[in-house]
Amino acid sequence: MGTTTPPRTLAEALRARGDESLAGLLRARPDLLNPVPNDITQLATRAGTRASVVRALEHLDRFALQTAEALAVAPDPAPYDALLSLLTGDGLDDGEQRDDVGAAITAALPGALATLREQALVWGEDDRLRLVRTARELLAPSPQHPSPTGLGPTVAEATAGMSPGRLQEILVAAGLPATHDPVSAVAALSALFTDRTRMAELLDTAPVEALSVLDRLVWGPPYGEVTPNPTPPVKWLRDRGLLLPVSTRTVVLPREAALHLRAGRAHRVPEPVPPAVAAAAERDPQAVDRAAAGQAFTALSTVEELLKLWDGGGPTILRAGGLSVRELKRAATALDVSEPIAAFWIELAYGAGLLASDGESDERYAPTPASDEWLDLSAEDRWTHLATAWLAATRTAGLVGGQDAKGRALSALGPELDRSAAPDVRRRVLALFAELPPGTAPEAETLLRRLRWERPLRGSASTAEGSDLRSRLALWTLNEAELLGITGRGALSAQARALLDEGEGTAAALLSPLLPEPLDHLLLQADLTAVAPGPLERPLADMLSVLADVESKGGATVYRFTPGSVRRALDAGQAAADLHAFLAAHSRTPVPQPLSYLIDDVARRHGHLRIGAAAAYVRCDDEAVLNEILADRRSVGLRLRRLAPTVLASQADPGSLLEALRDMGYAPAAESAEGDVLITRAGARRTPPRTPPAPVPEGPPVPDDSLLGAAVRAIRAGDTAATVARKEPQEGATGSTPSGTLPRTTPAETLATVQAAAMTGSTVWIGYVNADGAASQRVIAPVRVEGGFVTAYDHTADEVRTYPLHRITGVAELAEDGKG
Repeated sequence: MGTTTPPRTLAEALRARGDESLAGLLRARPDLLNPVPNDITQLATRAGTRASVVRALEHLDRFALQTAEALAVAPDPAPYDALLSLLTGDGLDDGEQRDDVGAAITAALPGALATLREQALVWGEDDRLRLVRTARELLAPSPQHPSPTGLGPTVAEATAGMSPGRLQEILVAAGLPATHDPVSAVAALSALFTDRTRMAELLDTAPVEALSVLDRLVWGPPYGEVTPNPTPPVKWLRDRGLLLPVSTRTVVLPREAALHLRAGRAHRVPEPVPPAVAAAAERDPQAVDRAAAGQAFTALSTVEELLKLWDGGGPTILRAGGLSVRELKRAATALDVSEPIAAFWIELAYGAGLLASDGESDERYAPTPASDEWLDLSAEDRWTHLATAWLAATRTAGLVGGQDAKGRALSALGPELDRSAAPDVRRRVLALFAELPPGTAPEAETLLRRLRWERPLRGSASTAEGSDLRSRLALWTLNEAELLGITGRGALSAQARALLDEGEGTAAALLSPLLPEPLDHLLLQADLTAVAPGPLERPLADMLSVLADVESKGGATVYRFTPGSVRRALDAGQAAADLHAFLAAHSRTPVPQPLSYLIDDVARRHGHLRIGAAAAYVRCDDEAVLNEILADRRSVGLRLRRLAPTVLASQADPGSLLEALRDMGYAPAAESAEGDVLITRAGARRTPPRTPPAPVPEGPPVPDDSLLGAAVRAIRAGDTAATVARKEPQEGATGSTPSGTLPRTTPAETLATVQAAAMTGSTVWIGYVNADGAASQRVIAPVRVEGGFVTAYDHTADEVRTYPLHRITGVAELAEDGKG
């Protein structure tokens, strides 16, 4: 094919492209690479399949999609000027199109057309633009699938099957001369509707009511219902072909007539320019960074509190997977947040690999070993770990509480929360934030409008505003980014910009000076409370969380000491002297006397009762205490009986007995079979090592440059093998080689041909079967033939390879213009 010959097929158009252009196609449509096409023809065929075309259309912006929609209602092929006219109008405007919009369309159309060409949705020169057949079928108007343009079928399509007599009646009523056949009648009617002058004269004679009917149909949908006895205005339009019958009760406005009424425009509102993201407020960038850092610190504290909450073994897992509504409410209460926000923190910890199922028979959620490593990191590194996990996660906490396609409730940590578009939406939302000046908070509605322009098919205009998935993902992103400290006061923080552009290290360095320094002290008060005036160092915070209960949070955290909290510390192996020393070492105020008395009193009673396994028993040196327990009506359910003066037996298990006696006001201690006190240590339950949940990809991943280069070389080489000109076999040769089939020659002929090619440095075409039995065609330049092997430069693989001669099914010489 000469370089000036217009392509006749998509395959020829792709074959004429350069390597960079082919690589761009494969980068934009990575599904075409799975597997790598054998040649250009197979690539073109795959690019025209319905699934691949639908995916490509879904990734177009609104104006590129409008361009494709205009081509779908244009003649095939369509010149560039006709396409431009469909988008801008024919100059005889109806008053709705502004000159500035027309200029913007003229400027933007070459870029939109280049995008469609790059993605192999449009091919051909500017004077013969063609939309690929599958895209035309998807975007062209039909009764089952109305066009987004609101246009109906052409006159030829709408009159298919109409009787010749009825066609002649329409011509006469429209003031046209009769014709001899239906084809010329349709052509005459189409010419009338596309002639601005004659069409205007026809409409000037129309009743006012008839024009009102056309006004209701002109921008779509173009279909309307009629009665067996239509009103005079409808009858006037139907008699002149301005409404054509689709069925006995349905009529349609033909496309040519609608385009006249629209001043030649395919779309009512072309959108050549992306909507600008407006600023809702402008704030001090440093104030934004401080606010975001404060929220980042709160995020870390919340996740740490969640890990502590489930430290000894979290809630059980539902049979269908996930967290029950009751357990979600319990976690929300413990974290002092609403249930949707609690679901976000739980999903974030799960996505970061900090929580997982323990895999036991009574399967529960629990912290993972990775959570301990995370807790050992600095605060800024812990935040970047969470933020990075959130950016990449496809699990979507905003769906919790909703329903799936079958009407089943979606639970936190459940199996149906993955949405593959989530990472792309999050990054795109933050990228739009980053395009604004530092400290600028965007207006949410303009941001959503921009996202809908960029992916219109993912957020159809037919759905309610904000109800499509991408819009909901964007709204959830705004809320979650604020919770996580990505944004502060509605604007993107400097550390988040660094995380997006430069990586975790730079983001952590920017965040570090904004986070409060951990403190090594607290303030004890006489009302059995302690005030932590800021974040505490980890050993101090861990010990205090065992010894006291959190009463309130905020800039300062208030802890309260109770008999139960002190007993908890004693159960963890601490002695009264250890607790006194701990408080004295870390309090900036003297230890209040009531607190000392509380610790000594609980310690004196702690372990006075011992509980072990019989089913369970209670042992105490003081018989009076056991008599008191037996006499207490609250112990009836434990079914206690005396085995000895100092021993009671129970049919309850030791854990239940321990909790029951504690509820009755005693301070029992569990003991082992040897009689030693069992110490309950925090952090005793961990899952086996778990990997974080893998994100569910949105289609094939974008290939890297090395893969693209190798794929383009393989396609080019395969195309060379499939299309190279071969010499006709000489008369008397053993086998013939029909075009496109594997060559077949005898072993002697194969050996002689490759030896001759090695001597002359020529290129040959071979059929080859590998060790797995897979047959392929290759173009090789033999270098050496010896020992039953041929060493050659393989144009298909673009490298030197060695082939066993017995696996070569045949060989054919290339014509002189087919070398290389």
